Amino acid sequence: MEKPHKKLDVWQGAMKSTTAIYKLTERLPEAEKYGLVSQMRRAAISIPCNIAEGAARKGKREFRNFLSMAQGSLSELDTQLAQLPQFVEKNALFMRGWDFFSHYFPPDARS
Repeated sequence: MEKPHKKLDVWQGAMKSTTAIYKLTERLPEAEKYGLVSQMRRAAISIPCNIAEGAARKGKREFRNFLSMAQGSLSELDTQLAQLPQFVEKNALFMRGWDFFSHYFPPDARS
C-alpha cells in the first residue's frame, strides 16, 4: 500500500517535532504527567497523524480538512509551550545545559 504522506516535507517535519516534544516532556515535573505532559503529547502526535490521514484521502477537499485539523493541533501545542514557564520552575527545561530549541532547531535550520 502506497503511503503518500511519507513524501511530504510537512509530515516529516511534524514527525521530528513530535519526537522533540516527547523528549521535552520527559524533563517536565512528575506532577504534570497527567496534565500538561499528556496534553502536549496528544497535540503533538495529532499533527502528523492528521497530515497522514488527509494525504490518504482521495479528494483535495478532504485533505485540506485534515490539514486544518493539524493546524488546530499545532496551535494547541503552541499555546501549551507558551504556558510552560507558568508550570515549571525557571530554567527547569534546560537542566544539564540542554536547550530544546537549539538542540532540535539549530539557528541555521530556523527561518
